[in-house]
Amino acid sequence: MRGLKAAAAVALPLLWSDRLLPAMKLDVRGRTAANTAFAISYSIALQGNPRWISERGLRAGTIAGGVVLTGYGAALAIPPIRRQLAGAEHRGPAVSTLEWAGLHIPGGTVYSEELVYRATLTPLLERTLGGSGRWLGALTFGLSHIRAARSAGDSVPGTIAVTGLAGALMDALYRHTGSATAPALLHLAINSGGALLPFAARRISGPVGGRR
Repeated sequence: MRGLKAAAAVALPLLWSDRLLPAMKLDVRGRTAANTAFAISYSIALQGNPRWISERGLRAGTIAGGVVLTGYGAALAIPPIRRQLAGAEHRGPAVSTLEWAGLHIPGGTVYSEELVYRATLTPLLERTLGGSGRWLGALTFGLSHIRAARSAGDSVPGTIAVTGLAGALMDALYRHTGSATAPALLHLAINSGGALLPFAARRISGPVGGRR
């Protein structure tokens, strides 16, 4: 019975992200609402334990997110990299960069994915499968990005590997701190910071092709 529950817990996020949600053909605001509703329903159904706030998590998340943002800042400080970033096309949905980074990533991506994976799926798999469960949770997180990789024209194996490793790191932060605070802050820094990076590069450099 526990094995069936674990199998369903793995299958549902993959079915949602790679099949059901794309089939709805929602705009970005609809996807944010749908992702949030799915995550809450999933966590309730599988008895997740979303411990969101802890002092230890805030410290660890601030440090981890700060490392990421420092790296982004270093990239902006190097003129050739900054120019390349300034010329990058906007890869987010058809909303402003600020709305995408300030609303939809925190709600539709970070909150939803942390609730599904860190607070619900991986702890369930660890209880059921032991140490191997944490790797299955990270792999599931990677596989859930297949549809997004195809839509963006990115390498599917590369996306699975990168997001799977990121999932393993965020799972470790959850275990280490006892709450979703740290992985959520790291996740937010990676995604929202990455979305704002080209925007910041253009603001610093001016119009692409121009000189500063």
